[in-house]
Amino acid sequence: MATSSWDQLDELRMDRTKLSVAGLTDPDDALEYWLTRPIEERLQALERLRRISHGDAIASARLQRVLEIAQLPPR
Repeated sequence: MATSSWDQLDELRMDRTKLSVAGLTDPDDALEYWLTRPIEERLQALERLRRISHGDAIASARLQRVLEIAQLPPR
């Protein structure tokens, strides 16, 4: 059974009961929220933001390895 475009729009509709509006000068409670979250969740959120900011290709690239050969002075 095919779904109509109206049914698809209903699925994308925003739940406005979860939305609040705040002013730029209002105190921010983000720090208190993140301090209550487990460290694993904080690191996952940080990695998600890093990938959004820098792109997936750059975020998954590895650091370049540099090899330097040092010789000991003769005894």
